[in-house]
Amino acid sequence: MAKVFIPSLMQKLTDGQDVIEIDGKTVREIIENLEQTYPGIKVRLVDKYKMKSNISVAVDGEVSPLGLLEKVSENSEVHFIPAVGGGCSNN
Repeated sequence: MAKVFIPSLMQKLTDGQDVIEIDGKTVREIIENLEQTYPGIKVRLVDKYKMKSNISVAVDGEVSPLGLLEKVSENSEVHFIPAVGGGCSNN
């Protein structure tokens, strides 16, 4: 099973768990399986048929341009990364 790392802002949906092992051959399948066990997680990650614009997904340390279509192996680590805003300007 893949290890899925849950962002802190979504851990209330997973009963406080920050790492969950779950089956899936693609990011889409991982999210669907998470949704069955932890209802409400899909709406936080997916907008219609793609990852929300404020969420990136990394599989095995690489941020994926494929989003939901990215392949996942049995030993993969999947991270959902919320967008980081802010910072300062050097004006």
